[in-house]
Amino acid sequence: MTGASSNKVERVEMGELTCWRVHGAQGELLITQQGAQILEYREHGQQPLIWLSEQAALKAGQSVRGGVPVCWPWFGDLARNPQSVQAMHDGSVPASAHGLVRGIDWQLGDIREGDGEIVLSLSCPTDDLPGWPLAPELTFEIRLGEHLRLELINHNRSDRPQALSQALHTYFAIGDIHQVRVEGLDGCRYLEALENWQERRQQGDVSFSGETDRVYLDVPGKLHIEDPAWQRRIHIHASGSSSAVVWNPWIDKSQRLSQFADDAWQRMLCIETAKVADDVLQLAPGESHRLQVEYWSEPLHG
Repeated sequence: MTGASSNKVERVEMGELTCWRVHGAQGELLITQQGAQILEYREHGQQPLIWLSEQAALKAGQSVRGGVPVCWPWFGDLARNPQSVQAMHDGSVPASAHGLVRGIDWQLGDIREGDGEIVLSLSCPTDDLPGWPLAPELTFEIRLGEHLRLELINHNRSDRPQALSQALHTYFAIGDIHQVRVEGLDGCRYLEALENWQERRQQGDVSFSGETDRVYLDVPGKLHIEDPAWQRRIHIHASGSSSAVVWNPWIDKSQRLSQFADDAWQRMLCIETAKVADDVLQLAPGESHRLQVEYWSEPLHG
């Protein structure tokens, strides 16, 4: 797709995966058809905003380490999800981590332009998901303009209520994890995954000195990553969500992860816009829900 504007979408093959490279006036991103996963995003003239592992394996049927995986219709270990979500799974197949759609080829529908932005709409075939017989329609809209905006849209087309958890599992690229702070979570409850999921309360900004794996609850719509090594501040503005996951594997766990260099923990930080724990999504018959998040960066002053 080309035109008078600077927007362009081109189909490319990366390893075993079909991808789309999207050129916009403000930035460029790479999306893979498998899982509708954003692999790369960079604002023009800036360091990358989204991190992709240097050891990422671009293979059919295999999850890719980094980018923005779509976790759906459950997040993490199904057994750690609320009972209402677990009950949606019929048990006919094992429940893989982070749901069912990361290895599925999504369908690219509309590509729209207007007001200096380009919008891609991808839909997931949900009629025959293994172990999940009752699935809503699922659409993912990726909007590249002045900022990058992502919108995961669920629509319950059945006559039965549905319960789901989900997350946009975003890996942010950072200059140095030792210097990074996350602002906006002061006072929030969180579940500490490294201490048997005990509930605690955040005091002050989040900084990092070891492995971190937390589910934050009652999260406000605006979070910020202060990244002094690259002299920038990353903005994360979400709606349709009041939970978020903050994760960095640190030293020991990095050595056990697939597609992950031993020192990569220094260059990435996951902040995942989510609907998990007591923020799980409950969809009435005919109801729709939009999980939306927007990313951009600005120079760090002072």
